[in-house]
Amino acid sequence: MANGKFVMISMGQGQEKPAESCMERFGQEGGWLLLQNCHLMEKWLPTMERLFEVTAEGAHKDFRLMLSAEPPGLSYMKNMPESLMQVSVKVANEAPADIKSNLRRSWAEFSQQTIDTCTKPTQFKACLFMLCWFHAVVQGRRRFGQQGWSRKYPFNVSDLTICCDVLNQYIDASPDVPYADLQYIFGEIMYGGHITDAWDRRTNNTYLEVLLCDGIFKNYEFAAGCGFRSPNPEEMDFSKYADYIETALPAESPPLFGLHMNAELAYLVNYQTHLFNSIMVMSGSGGDDAGGDSAGGGVAAVMQNLLDRLPPEFEMIGIGVMAKPLLEEEAGPFVVVCMQECKRMNYLLQLIRTTLEELEKGMAGLLNMTQKMEDLTDALSKNQTPGRNVFHTCNWEALAWPSVKFLSSWYADMIRRCDQLTFWSSDLTRLLVAWMPGMFNAIALITALMQVTARSEALPLDKMTTETHCTMYWDPSEADHHPKDGQLVNGLFMEGARWPAKEEVDDPIDMDGTPCGGHITEMKLKEVLPSMPLLYIKSIEVQAHWSPQSIALGGKGSGAVAFFRHDPGTYECPTYTTTFRGPTYVMLGTLHTVHGSAKWTLAGVAMICQSDD
Repeated sequence: MANGKFVMISMGQGQEKPAESCMERFGQEGGWLLLQNCHLMEKWLPTMERLFEVTAEGAHKDFRLMLSAEPPGLSYMKNMPESLMQVSVKVANEAPADIKSNLRRSWAEFSQQTIDTCTKPTQFKACLFMLCWFHAVVQGRRRFGQQGWSRKYPFNVSDLTICCDVLNQYIDASPDVPYADLQYIFGEIMYGGHITDAWDRRTNNTYLEVLLCDGIFKNYEFAAGCGFRSPNPEEMDFSKYADYIETALPAESPPLFGLHMNAELAYLVNYQTHLFNSIMVMSGSGGDDAGGDSAGGGVAAVMQNLLDRLPPEFEMIGIGVMAKPLLEEEAGPFVVVCMQECKRMNYLLQLIRTTLEELEKGMAGLLNMTQKMEDLTDALSKNQTPGRNVFHTCNWEALAWPSVKFLSSWYADMIRRCDQLTFWSSDLTRLLVAWMPGMFNAIALITALMQVTARSEALPLDKMTTETHCTMYWDPSEADHHPKDGQLVNGLFMEGARWPAKEEVDDPIDMDGTPCGGHITEMKLKEVLPSMPLLYIKSIEVQAHWSPQSIALGGKGSGAVAFFRHDPGTYECPTYTTTFRGPTYVMLGTLHTVHGSAKWTLAGVAMICQSDD
């Protein structure tokens, strides 16, 4: 404001002192202070909270403090002090969940005057309507969780209005609509500026490639099979577009976003799981169960069952002696992987045994009950893997693998992993078929495969990558040899699509002696996570025309590199450890497709190493 009584500060590194100084000054003289993006200043907020308390005691009657922040990415995170929230008047601005409300809201940001400012109104209003549809889709896609976006990106109205200004300028300055330029600006800068995941960026850009084209002037269908088309811009004005939204848009369904109908089922299941988890966290644990007197046996029975089933630890000295001569052989890298897996499993088994035995003694009165024991009791009473609640001090998951399973399923999964390691470590022979989901670090297996091929072919390791082929084998017992430069793995699932069964494949091919065939196809209704056949992971040399893309793992920088082929007959499919996706990325899979890659990109198709149950 001209009188200096309103100051807006966008918080970030180095803005703490200016904000504190302005708060103290306005507290004495009066004025309004707006601090934006406070979620970025989690460590500074307690200091600000205390300063506000001191300032507010004798503050000027016209002093006002306003804060803006985004909600935390995960439910257990806290980026705003609770006491500060309690004394605030809270206003939430969240985009609607349904696409019709989002599209209506987006179009209402403009007017006929907005269209008239462009020298080429016909082209401009068609592109603007497409832009509003795109904005509504990327907003509404968030409700489908990880299959929609791996993170909750803060797409907002400002992105839309700025893109409108850019669209106006580019259409005015060009003889034809510069589709490629606009796709890049919208996809990589305006909306893409929010996106931190490489696969989400690909989804965002694919939307623009599909939507922002000549088809918007030719009755193009915005969502395949849904009947909602781009109207003829020569027959439309602003109000007619608004009426078109109300009359022509079909009922809400996942295909409007490019997703399969099963995405709605997955969304409802995830919503239900989140709801009941919240109820459990808020209700706490019952005292009766802790004593073991409930009808189901209580915590004592669960604890004893886990101890009885706990596998023995691996004898690393004997494994090391057996491994020493094998490390010099061609399959030496696979021996290293086996030893690493056994060592990590030992750490986990030791932790589980120690904590369960301590709890057993505590419940028998031989030890004082500690907070760690109380937390373990709480987790066992809820069938929750210890460590899933980030406020618990007993944490098995810290030494385990990424998982979203409940404790009973998680424990059975651990026993199966131990069985594979017991078989593998018995003679350290390379596995004919590796259960890749049963490994702590599946990336190590892929790296070992590339090392073996690089040594045998005298190639540099940093120029190696992998490609995947789906075999005709659906049971590990069908495999009878190691494929050339590759490894057979089993146990994977597909989310968003499915791979056809053996009898559905019409044209199997021989891939270096391994029968492969099929292509990605539509899912069956109510089959949310269909199984995959055995996967042939083949180590190959990187080609010059492939483009590398850094994939950040767990927010720790570039943890992997994926090489995009840009082959219309290949869908570059991300592979994740769990349905949570994001930081659980494992590798890029190359799957054959006859429908083009855009269809599967928008459907959020990915390979998953383990189911949720």
